[in-house]
Amino acid sequence: MAVSRSPGTPALEQPIVITAFPSSAFDIRKSIRLGLIAGLILVLISAMGLVESFDDRMLIDPILSLGYVLLFLVPLLVGHIAGRLPPLLEGMPAPEHRPRDVLGGLVSGTVASILLALLVIATPVFDLRTLFINLSPTLVGLLTLNQGLASGLLLLVAIGATLGTIGSALHLLPDKWRSALVKSVTWVLGIALLQDLVLQLLRGLGLSFASRLIFTVTGGLSIPATVLIFGILLGAQLSIKTKGESLATRFARLPDSRKRRTLYAAGVLLLVVIVVLPQIVGPYISEVLDLVGLFLLMGFGLNIVVGLAGLLDLGYVAFFAVGAYTMAVLVSPSSPGFAPQLTFWLALPFVVGTAALAGILVGLPVLRMRGDYLAIVTLGFGEIARLLAQSDWLKPFLGGAQGILRIPNIPVGPIELHTPPQLFYPIAAFVALAAYTSWRLQDSRIGRAWMAMREDEDVAEAMGINIVTTKLLAFVIGAILAGFSGAIFAMKIGSVFPHSFNLIFSLTVLVIIIVGGLGSLRGVALGALVIVGLPELLREFNEFRFLFYGIILVVMMRLKPEGLLPRARRAREITEEERAQDVGMPVTATAADPGGT
Repeated sequence: MAVSRSPGTPALEQPIVITAFPSSAFDIRKSIRLGLIAGLILVLISAMGLVESFDDRMLIDPILSLGYVLLFLVPLLVGHIAGRLPPLLEGMPAPEHRPRDVLGGLVSGTVASILLALLVIATPVFDLRTLFINLSPTLVGLLTLNQGLASGLLLLVAIGATLGTIGSALHLLPDKWRSALVKSVTWVLGIALLQDLVLQLLRGLGLSFASRLIFTVTGGLSIPATVLIFGILLGAQLSIKTKGESLATRFARLPDSRKRRTLYAAGVLLLVVIVVLPQIVGPYISEVLDLVGLFLLMGFGLNIVVGLAGLLDLGYVAFFAVGAYTMAVLVSPSSPGFAPQLTFWLALPFVVGTAALAGILVGLPVLRMRGDYLAIVTLGFGEIARLLAQSDWLKPFLGGAQGILRIPNIPVGPIELHTPPQLFYPIAAFVALAAYTSWRLQDSRIGRAWMAMREDEDVAEAMGINIVTTKLLAFVIGAILAGFSGAIFAMKIGSVFPHSFNLIFSLTVLVIIIVGGLGSLRGVALGALVIVGLPELLREFNEFRFLFYGIILVVMMRLKPEGLLPRARRAREITEEERAQDVGMPVTATAADPGGT
């Protein structure tokens, strides 16, 4: 940035012209700071045992395990962050990436790897294993890449520097190529990570021979298959990029009648996929899909309460428990005190009634509460429900700590649904019903009232919205959907116990809608797959499940606070709020380019 005055004009009268020159992405202080942060992350994940635990899962046999992916991903990402251009200020020209900007990634990756190398050196010197038991000789061997100490650490630092440079150099590529490369690598790693799912799909489709060509006997993608899959995906990404846009444009230009026929055809295709999917994926994947469906049902309900109405409910598991216990009492012959032994379908209306009543009972005391106070009170209701189910006071009706056993299967004519593939169909039907109900409610009169109340309750009331009715409707509809999920859960498990309904259920559903996108049905579905489905498929993550939940939440709040698939309106609101917070006082400047003002 340069300051100049017009010649021949008195100094006090001369207008000051500020000329702004494009800035560089390379900032040595920023790069070192990012490298130190990345190094601490590498030290942390190594000391916690993540690298050693994940090393057992081979992704590309025999060169790359999940542990090394976790280890190498950090310098790659920090190098990419270090190579970003500084934020564009008002009145400044848009800066461009230059080859020297890769130095930021080089410095960050090198600093991060040096910190990790220092951990390896300090472990035997200071006997750090007495404090961090995961700093084992096996981990040291992994970090030195099974080489000698000196050569291994030099190789580790060299790899970190190279990955940081690559991450920063990605900014120099055209957007089309960068996006295609990142997506192709992600898909290859995803296929390798979800090997069990891919193998089951290939078997279900009668393509078992392909699995022997793609995966090795010891597990992981073979190197030729990796190269082939990456090449196909990269070519597809580069060719579909433009065609995808033209297809979307062509669909938008279709007449309404053609659009409807296209959507109907897509709906029929989706229905066919749902019908044949359990038979293809087998019992284990069907069990995972059943679990995802149950959480998705609760997610749709909590999405109404939190995402649309803005009522932070941390005791949502109470409605789930009400549905499960109501169904268990009405259908089980072992129900203490009262055992009418109804079928699932006859008991379902009573589940709806009791869940709605529970929603009213929870909603009435909190009508004038909002924010943190509402969250604390609803958290208390969730614990009250669990303690009541466990208490001796209700033991004659709910069985106390022993719960209720011998819950029969779901009857459909002469067939009883009890296997995971069979239970997939009623769960999918209830999920479809909940999705349709939520979709119709979003833009209805009551849906707009919920959103107005979420933005500003006082203004909504001043506009004539009945706050009492609106809040109670949100609690009631959310409770009914959770009750459906609880009822199916009871029939699926065959028993209910009080300890099954703890706070973790509520927090998991809340994480689902936050990660997916508050108010977005597609986002809730994606959130359920990510938060519930992936950990079930990747059993290595089970020990660190809640650690990853926390990491995901922090990353989402920093990078995508609107969620993975937000509603367009919600994303626009959050983007405008962030822009208003980030923009400071306007900078009056004259850019170096001829068109600047």
